[in-house]
Amino acid sequence: MKASEVRDLTVQELENKLADLKKELFALRFQHAINQLDNPARLKAVKKDIARVLTILTEKQKAAE
Repeated sequence: MKASEVRDLTVQELENKLADLKKELFALRFQHAINQLDNPARLKAVKKDIARVLTILTEKQKAAE
């Protein structure tokens, strides 16, 4: 997911996306713990997506103040 795609989302959509990414990260960590993870690079990608969403969410909230 690119930052430009994330910036187009509303605050509500960003919060929903963040919740989905956190659920996905949990599932990936669980799969990794029991050695069933097919693509370990996906863990890093999901973490970066979470950081990207949090950063843009914070920017939008500060801009609204």
